[in-house]
Amino acid sequence: MTLLPPNATPLERNLASLTERLDQLPVPLRDLWNPDTCPANLLPWLAWAFGLSAWKEYWPEKTKRDLIKQAVILARRKGTRYSVEQVVKSFGANLVLREWWETTPPGTPHTFDIVINYGGDTVTEALQNDVVDEIRRVKPARSHFTLSIGLSATAAINLVGVVRVATYNRLTLTG
Repeated sequence: MTLLPPNATPLERNLASLTERLDQLPVPLRDLWNPDTCPANLLPWLAWAFGLSAWKEYWPEKTKRDLIKQAVILARRKGTRYSVEQVVKSFGANLVLREWWETTPPGTPHTFDIVINYGGDTVTEALQNDVVDEIRRVKPARSHFTLSIGLSATAAINLVGVVRVATYNRLTLTG
């Protein structure tokens, strides 16, 4: 119940009754702030609240949820090897990262090589460009990188055998 002065206008009384009804609506705040349980149509708002700078509607839902989960950690560790590895893993890819001092002979200072290997998901050019953009966003500012992209696929070979029974007779024609 709201306390209104005796001289409240009808508009103020209607607004007070509306707010009383709104207070009775259940709001599942725990579910809305959790990337795992947030409804898919509200994920862009959750990403905005967590400070994600990139968001594409065509990303798979799992990628969106993984990026939201990693948002705070990536913001804290931006500019590190860990942040590059985690952002690539959020897109469902495996990577091998070698920094300049890990190669033989040592490479150009402040450079690194990345080899990304995508699994069985559909990989489009736009998704690959988004991965590169995210790497640029979280990598150390002074560093440059070279990128190689691979695709792994699994296949099965099914062997089918057919047996046909046949009887052959030799005909001898005389005549």
